[in-house]
Amino acid sequence: MKRRFWPVAEAAQVDYETLREGALSGIVVLGPAAGRFERAGLAGLIDRPSAPPVFGAVLVGAERPAWSPYADPRTQALVETYQLLIATAVIPGVEAVS
Repeated sequence: MKRRFWPVAEAAQVDYETLREGALSGIVVLGPAAGRFERAGLAGLIDRPSAPPVFGAVLVGAERPAWSPYADPRTQALVETYQLLIATAVIPGVEAVS
């Protein structure tokens, strides 16, 4: 039986599934996860997974503010972002101006 019971959602589970697939197919899997599993079993994988963490994202919509000719929040956000980039930029030979 070579199926997963649930989708992979954690780094430790990625390591475990990789080792499980190798064991079921008769392939020797080498690497840090295999070494930890050999020394400490499943607890070794859970304690220090070597696979990159799996992240999920959710897109949440927001209502757009009513248009006004006097204030545009998009322009203000752009100005603030530009000011942040300028304030943190290090340009060789140019002194920072306050």
